[in-house]
Amino acid sequence: MLPSFSYTAADEQKRRGVRRMKATATGLLLLVAVIYALATWARNSGAGAWAGYVAAGAEAGMVGALADWFAVTALFKHPLGLRIPHTAIIPNKKDQLGTSLGSFVGENFLSADVVRARLRALGIGARLGAWLAEPAHADRVTAELSTALRGALTVLRDADVQAIVGEAITRRANAAEIAPGLGKTLDKIVTDGAHHRAVDLICARAHDWLVEHGDSVMDAVQGGAPGWTPRFVDRRIGDRVYRELLRFITEMRDMPSHPARGAIDRFLTDFASDLQSDTETRARTERLKSELLARPEVQDIIASAWSSVRAMMISAAEDDHSELRLRARASLMSLGARLATDSALQRKLEGWVEDAATYVVSTYRGEITSLISDTVKGWDAGDTSKKIEANIGRDLQFIRINGTVVGALAGLLIYTVSRALGG
Repeated sequence: MLPSFSYTAADEQKRRGVRRMKATATGLLLLVAVIYALATWARNSGAGAWAGYVAAGAEAGMVGALADWFAVTALFKHPLGLRIPHTAIIPNKKDQLGTSLGSFVGENFLSADVVRARLRALGIGARLGAWLAEPAHADRVTAELSTALRGALTVLRDADVQAIVGEAITRRANAAEIAPGLGKTLDKIVTDGAHHRAVDLICARAHDWLVEHGDSVMDAVQGGAPGWTPRFVDRRIGDRVYRELLRFITEMRDMPSHPARGAIDRFLTDFASDLQSDTETRARTERLKSELLARPEVQDIIASAWSSVRAMMISAAEDDHSELRLRARASLMSLGARLATDSALQRKLEGWVEDAATYVVSTYRGEITSLISDTVKGWDAGDTSKKIEANIGRDLQFIRINGTVVGALAGLLIYTVSRALGG
């Protein structure tokens, strides 16, 4: 149910002022009535011609005062309680007035041309730019945006967002073939020799491991020998295998031109080519990608990424000196400086604002005007009448006073002209 147009204590205070003005207007009516009575008595008693002039003016003043009293009273109630047609206009026509007001606002204030002209005259782009260029204003907007960001991140449920993020990443990864991209990347790495450091590191770590775990290597070789060979033969074979393996790894580590390094380069080059052009290699890569994405561990990592991002963004939003807030502030000030001087950017922003406002008033004009008419319909007729009278009643009582004065002057003029013409 729509709220009532309630009659408040402030309205009662205004209404007391209206009553004082009513008393003044009524007192003036009584005054001219007394003057009329005295002037008429004086004229009938032979007091002279002046009495006729005074009586005519006072009589016309009474007529003007009574006519305006009737007109003013008829706006709010039935004069003297008589249900004369077309009186108590505001209580009886309240709903029609609301409908007319809504239509008036819709036709004269909510038209696309009026909205565009008004917004264009405001110069929103230049004014907004000058406002944003001020450091204090940029700080204020940054703080408000940070508060809104924190609020939004706090309201969002982690489980829902994690599910959406995980599903989006998985769907996008499944939809895109990665083998050609991996092949191109690997080919560029090999061409630039960027993989050599990785090979150096692997060779160095392998050499160190062999030096530290020589006994384990020899034990593994001896453990794989046939049971019928003598033990000392197994030890010699294991020692020889270990020394040859250590020599091989040492040479790879120390010789950039070692044949094994060249073999690695050729293998990586061929593999990069197969990733881009070989159907079987690309299919196997896609199957491996799908298997990895389907693993629970990978899904957990993808889902947990949101928690890390959320915590990072909340922390940055709360810190006045964080990189996020500093960059946001600098961007706002830069945008403000550009808006203040770049007329093309100003026109673009103003065009967006005008289009948005025009769309709103064109699409929802009926809802806006019906809000006015429905709200007026929901007001109590008695309270509405009293409230309007309290706010404009003093001016209406001046109409009564003016009617008395103007009527008296008009009556005096008419009587004078009539006497001059021999009436």
